[in-house]
Amino acid sequence: MGNNMLRRMPVERATGQLYGGRHRLHVVYKTRDLVVLGLGVMIGAGIFRISGVQAATMAGPAVILSFVVAGIVCLLAALSYAELSSIIPVAGSAYSFTYVTFGEVWAWIVGWSVVLELLLAASVVARAWSLFATQALDDFGVVIPSSLSGVIGQEKGFDLFALLILLLLILLLATGARLSLKALWFMVLAKLFVISMIITGGLRFFRTANLTPFVPPSRAAANPAGHTVLDAVLGGTSHVFGYWGIFAAAPTIAFAYVGFDLITTTAEETEDAPRRVPRGMLISLLLAIVLYIVVAVTMVGMISYKDLDPSKSPFAVAFAAVGAAPMSRVVDIGAVLGLTTVILVVLISLTRVIFSMGRDGLLPVGFGEVSSRWRVPSRATLLAGGATVLMSQTVDVLTLEQMVVLGTLMAFLFVSAGVLALRRDRPDLQRPFRVPAAPLTPLLAIVATAWLMLNLKVETWEYFSIWMTAGIALYLAYGRRRSRLREFLATPRPAPAPRPLPRPAAPYYLSHYPQTSQPAPQGPHGPHPAGPPPPGAWPQAPGPPSSGPNPPGADPGPYGQP
Repeated sequence: MGNNMLRRMPVERATGQLYGGRHRLHVVYKTRDLVVLGLGVMIGAGIFRISGVQAATMAGPAVILSFVVAGIVCLLAALSYAELSSIIPVAGSAYSFTYVTFGEVWAWIVGWSVVLELLLAASVVARAWSLFATQALDDFGVVIPSSLSGVIGQEKGFDLFALLILLLLILLLATGARLSLKALWFMVLAKLFVISMIITGGLRFFRTANLTPFVPPSRAAANPAGHTVLDAVLGGTSHVFGYWGIFAAAPTIAFAYVGFDLITTTAEETEDAPRRVPRGMLISLLLAIVLYIVVAVTMVGMISYKDLDPSKSPFAVAFAAVGAAPMSRVVDIGAVLGLTTVILVVLISLTRVIFSMGRDGLLPVGFGEVSSRWRVPSRATLLAGGATVLMSQTVDVLTLEQMVVLGTLMAFLFVSAGVLALRRDRPDLQRPFRVPAAPLTPLLAIVATAWLMLNLKVETWEYFSIWMTAGIALYLAYGRRRSRLREFLATPRPAPAPRPLPRPAAPYYLSHYPQTSQPAPQGPHGPHPAGPPPPGAWPQAPGPPSSGPNPPGADPGPYGQP
């Protein structure tokens, strides 16, 4: 079992005081903080852009239904996350859940997928932050020096703004969780205020005619590179708009909801985690779904989807079309704030996953240590931040956005299946939160997640396969041999100490008569001897009660008079 790559982490070992005090994370989060974390990562610049882009290119006004479909899929998966996080409240999230339910090699695959999701997400959003920050400076009339024009607001290559925002947030995380939480609260509240202004301002120009036709006629996609796995399997041509377009837009929109699962990575830092983590996660997801749908209704109601330019900011175009161009500055502020909080929460989650994998020995154990000064996993933070900086500056990450979705959906799939596996194998475990209507709900989550995965591009799956191949090679070369669970299972357990033999029962005459300084009790044939009877002798049983009085000071015997 020690060399078996399918070895499973026992629940009690995953959640117990296994790693010692220096490995325990400091408790800082309450339910309201978890809701802010969720809104901080789910409500980014995408709330101002994704509805317009998908309406213009994929679904038309029916993009509203695409948001509903993606929201339902994520909600189904969130219920499974909620149950497992109430049983296994540890930092690794889907990685740790899979370690317990399916075994080490599958845990590594899921963990490697989550690392891809978070690493790419932080890199993509940092690039988007630079683009929006550059646009905001231009909209506010700030003149950018010519020496900086080629190194800020760049879609690929070196970008100074993307580098600076990453370094700033990495420094914030490496020096303490409380400071980063206070900064997150401020930015999320400011962001929600901006969103409310945009919704209120946009609904003033709402026109029902812009929703017609609600489901535009289907047509073949113009870009052959956009073929999905489902198209390849069925041998068909990729289509946009129509009812097919509603579902085709859902996987990309799911990218907007990515983040509710990240709340579970903070379980070890949350007070009463088995109850508060599921509660905070579900509340934040429901709030995000409502906000996205309201913003989508505002977007497609302000302007016809035919007049939207996917290459430009949809809300800026919409407000300019209705004569409210200054509102684009409000959108810029909201986008910059939103993207900042997304990067911050994603880096927090990436750090915790790396910390958990290092603590289990699948990555170098130094990444599983907590700084005694800052009480955060500083080495894991520096690794996560350094990898993000390197990827954001060297890879054309904006073209790999769908890989973030695929990594997330892979985790969704295993977590939903893990609920069924753990209910079968460990029905005795206490579950502060239980998935309603199980096993139907987890099965629906599995089917819906698989459907979204098949609607991703073939090219995305090819890149994902390369990443996973590299990850499996790393596990075989390092993690499989250094696993702490392997060491634990391979170490011979000391033989249990032999149980002491029961002491023989004392003879009747010793157990019945107390050992006192009184004269020896008298039997019918004289006093009993002081010691045990000679070998082979049988102790004389006391006779019936005598008719006369007992001698003075003698034991009355079992039948004597008191």
